[in-house]
Amino acid sequence: MEDDPAPRTVFLRDTSRSVIARNDSPDIPFELSLNPYRGCEHGCIYCYARPTHEYLGFSAGLDFETRIMVKADAPLLLREALSGASWKPAPVAIGGVTDPYQPVERRLRLTRRCLEVFWEFRNPVSLVTKNHLITRDIDLLGEMARLNLAAVHVSITTLDAELARIMEPRTASPRLRLETIQKLAKAGVPVCALVAPVIPGLTDHEMPAIVAAAASAGATSAGYQPLRLPLCVADLFTQWLERHLPDRKEKVLNRIRSMREGKLNNAEFGLRMTGRGVFAEQIGRMFEVAARKAGLNRRGIRLATEHFRRPGKQMELFE
Repeated sequence: MEDDPAPRTVFLRDTSRSVIARNDSPDIPFELSLNPYRGCEHGCIYCYARPTHEYLGFSAGLDFETRIMVKADAPLLLREALSGASWKPAPVAIGGVTDPYQPVERRLRLTRRCLEVFWEFRNPVSLVTKNHLITRDIDLLGEMARLNLAAVHVSITTLDAELARIMEPRTASPRLRLETIQKLAKAGVPVCALVAPVIPGLTDHEMPAIVAAAASAGATSAGYQPLRLPLCVADLFTQWLERHLPDRKEKVLNRIRSMREGKLNNAEFGLRMTGRGVFAEQIGRMFEVAARKAGLNRRGIRLATEHFRRPGKQMELFE
């Protein structure tokens, strides 16, 4: 019911003994990642990470939003990993699964403390977020960016504040996300605007406006990704449409099916991130035109690894 009280969020200790995950998927643009939290308070109904909570014995629905696993030892485990003789300096993506700046980060500061470790070792990082809280760490990100050690990807799904409120209920408003880009860019931190996810029949028409607004705010590159609905997320998203946008439901679902081989999801490598068919091609062309008009490129931000060092070892006389 709409007037039901909001459920209480519970934070549980994650006892993982390693913190850096290695990815070998051919269509994910990073090899190494770090996620301080499992589950996400933001509650974005479309989140592709929801099914991962079922591996923990929780539901992908409400539990994903209210049973948050906290990697309290993440900074310590990260320091151990970077100190190891086998570590080769390489960019690490923070937040590739769940948002590293979800609300509890304000109190726990795990992402901040991990960034401090990366900076101490001069190891490059990229971050993905849709939360204005990242501006808290501009002092650190600005210092890292001066050595080309940090880049930020800010996700913007819609510029419609009311749609964002019901679709992404506990994250930053569209206005604050643009302000986030502006503040990061002013501090010299390179920002990529991610139009993600693009929801056909619901938000796809906004792509030119989103790209233009992000460029005006200071983004230097852009990317996009059509909506993915893996496993149980398809049912959760369908139920959300029925509850909040029943008049749009069939249009949106039919557009998704037209891009996903007649299904609501296609996990095939090479297609899951782009889709296939007329609407997928139209979205791709729309993005290319919008990015070119806004002066944004699609090349990934290349970060430096030559500054890497291990604190405690003998340092060069001049850094």
